Amino acid sequence: MRLQHVSVAIADDGDDEARSFYGGLLGLQEKPVPPKLDPEQLVWFDLGGDLELHLMQTGDGPPPGAHFCIAVETGLEDIRARLEAAGVETSTPTEIVGRPRFMCRDPFGNLLELTQLPA
Repeated sequence: MRLQHVSVAIADDGDDEARSFYGGLLGLQEKPVPPKLDPEQLVWFDLGGDLELHLMQTGDGPPPGAHFCIAVETGLEDIRARLEAAGVETSTPTEIVGRPRFMCRDPFGNLLELTQLPA
C-alpha cells in the first residue's frame, strides 16, 4: 500500500495563485486533469513517480494543524530562500535528526512541510 495523491482545498478562484505558488515558487510540474473531471475546478501537479497533488477550487479553509509534506532531493535551503524572498513566512519545527525541514503556508492557508530526506 502507498500514497498516490493528496487533495487540498483552495479558493474558488485560486487557480492562478496556485500555479504561481506551486508551479512558480516550488517548481512543481502541472499535469493535465483527466477527461470527465472539471479542469475549471481542479489543478493537478506531479510530485514524482505517480504521486500527485490535487488542488480543488472549493473555497473551503484548511483544517487546523493538518499538513502535507513534500520531500526534495536537493536544494531545500534554496527553496526556503526563494519562498521567503517572495514574502512567504517560513518556520522551523522541532528537529528530526538527519531530516532538515521547514514549514510554510500556501496562499490559501494550507500548511506544508518541506524536507530533504537522506539518500
